[in-house]
Amino acid sequence: MKERVLLKGVVSEVSFPCKGKLMPAPEFPPITEEEAPAGILYVEPTKQYDPFPVKNLLPGQEWLVSTGLKGRRSGECHPIRLLKQAEYEVEAACPHANSCGGCLYQTVPYDLQTFWKEEQIKQLLKDVPGIEEARWLPIQKSPDVLEYRNKMEFSFGDEHKGGELTLGLHKRNSFHDVVSTSECRLVHPDLRKILKVTEQFFKESGLPRYNTYGNTGILRHLVLRRSALNGGILVNLVATSALKQQDGVLEAWVRALEELESSHDPAGTCQLSGQLEGTIRGILYTENDQTADAVKADALHVLRGKAELTEALHGLTFKIYPFSFFQTNTHGAEKLYGIVKDFAGDVSSQSVFDLYCGTGTIAQIMAAAGAERVVGIELVEEAVKAAGENAVINGLSNCSFIAGDVLKEVEKLSEAPDLIILDPPRDGCHPKALPKLLAFAPKRFIYVSCKPTSLVRDLPYFVEAGYHIDKVQPCDMFPMTPHTEVVALLSKK
Repeated sequence: MKERVLLKGVVSEVSFPCKGKLMPAPEFPPITEEEAPAGILYVEPTKQYDPFPVKNLLPGQEWLVSTGLKGRRSGECHPIRLLKQAEYEVEAACPHANSCGGCLYQTVPYDLQTFWKEEQIKQLLKDVPGIEEARWLPIQKSPDVLEYRNKMEFSFGDEHKGGELTLGLHKRNSFHDVVSTSECRLVHPDLRKILKVTEQFFKESGLPRYNTYGNTGILRHLVLRRSALNGGILVNLVATSALKQQDGVLEAWVRALEELESSHDPAGTCQLSGQLEGTIRGILYTENDQTADAVKADALHVLRGKAELTEALHGLTFKIYPFSFFQTNTHGAEKLYGIVKDFAGDVSSQSVFDLYCGTGTIAQIMAAAGAERVVGIELVEEAVKAAGENAVINGLSNCSFIAGDVLKEVEKLSEAPDLIILDPPRDGCHPKALPKLLAFAPKRFIYVSCKPTSLVRDLPYFVEAGYHIDKVQPCDMFPMTPHTEVVALLSKK
């Protein structure tokens, strides 16, 4: 048995991204032997403890937690059992809310969610040099609070070691256990139905899920996309190459999906009945034999239809391929890119760089707004291919796209732009890329951050280089979660 100290306490001081403190509460009734979890030997605390760091708990909640005998020096305490909800909490819309780690804010009213996010961003940025001069704009709320995600990666696994196959999201506070989330409320009902069919099919198939530790097993992920424009759906099964040796399994899985369909034409477009509102545009199998627990492609097989979808933003059309980056909240992206467009102002006759451009959404919005020249750079070649095709579809000849690492590709650009727009991945801009970008000395930067802690790290570089933080505005792209996007406008003094 592990000897652990069991404590009861109240969560307080929650900061981005849902990091908080648990205040031990001696006024709570003593912990009984029956309350101690199996495998943990209850040790009576012998002193009054200071607050303990916790993650992914809500302020005002009362919890039973465990920590090492050395107290706070042993690190974060481990949540054991929720004893009492906070007064503001409401009933969750999702039946998986208590077990799944995907949506921490399910029981928090939406107005309170956005209030927290806005206040947490302000608190996070308060020590950035020059932030006191910035104009803070109110958080933009998401038009859709539930069923807003146009893409979701579900994992094959088990809810506990050696248990029945599951297909869903990771269990709360666990890196390994996967909870079946067939009623996930972040995605459209069409995707829930496809998820259920796939989970049931592979449970009956007897095929094992992939295990990263032993590099064994077959089934890895199910990636679902659905267009908000026309309801088109991409179904992408990610598994090891060993799946090809399982005679008839892929064909049988496709037939299982076709039971949701009313007809199928020779061109490969599946017209769906009333069981699904949308249309399956493509059924795919991605081979992935890499050991990392991530969706990677060694090879892509189109089993039915095409490997592409179409979306629309700000009056422009965008093709999306299986591994192209596109904002996961389509209607929220309208709001986000509206902020970018507003911050950019009149770009007529200006030169613009859109760095980390994905499928070129921002670049083409700038091009359509009258920019003289727009250059986009993106690492993922598939996304750059889509960006070029999208520019042709949208009739835009004033933008071009480069496939490669921003760190290396900006060195090949000689013309200094008037505006540089940055929309980097979660880790922010590469530290070695920032000096190269600042050397262009554009009149303005617009920084679109999906991880505000990265923005906090990067902003001082711009301030030191002589840029003034003009405006900051959060945009909630991820309702029911602690995450949010932040847009900052920086102008040369």
